[in-house]
Amino acid sequence: MPLITSIKQQRDKDRVNVYLDDKFGFGIDLDNFVSLHLKVDQELTEKQVEEIVKKAEFQKTLDKLLRFAMVRPRSEKEVRDYFRRKKVHESMHGKLLEKLKHLELIDDEKFAKWWVEQRQNFKPKAVRVLRLELRQKGINKETVDEVLGETVIDEEKMARELLEKKAYKWKNLPVREARQKISQYLAGKGFGWEVIEKVVKNFMLK
Repeated sequence: MPLITSIKQQRDKDRVNVYLDDKFGFGIDLDNFVSLHLKVDQELTEKQVEEIVKKAEFQKTLDKLLRFAMVRPRSEKEVRDYFRRKKVHESMHGKLLEKLKHLELIDDEKFAKWWVEQRQNFKPKAVRVLRLELRQKGINKETVDEVLGETVIDEEKMARELLEKKAYKWKNLPVREARQKISQYLAGKGFGWEVIEKVVKNFMLK
């Protein structure tokens, strides 16, 4: 059976390397190391080593995931996309998601509210665009409808402010051409024709 011959601290002070028969065996976090009562001259079965490695790998993955999840609110889809990018083994997905939900680090409704608030404060978007962004983030239609329904979004004001910033582009164009380009610009920003017609009409009267 493999024998623990030495234990050395990693550069990360919260982890240690365990050597089996004078060869590197596995790295493990201190919490698991202590709870498993590992020590030099301890014999382990192959099955025990396998289970320890699984626990250590899970904790290492969880630690990285927590850093990702705590930067800002996350949707469940963002976390699943993280699993795919980082090639997290599928066998861990369920337990990792359960852990994040228990810690309230995954909440699609909370994420949707945060996303809309951030857009409103720093990069205003039309309702149609917000709806598309949230759906792309994996938020279900019911939650999107509920969050957007609770949010006051003044699309006319938003469109006017956008036009004021870009007015120099159209000021020397013939009226008809300017109207067309302005309408296309606002449509590209996700505004509906009702808002576009009203805003463009007032803008052209200036």
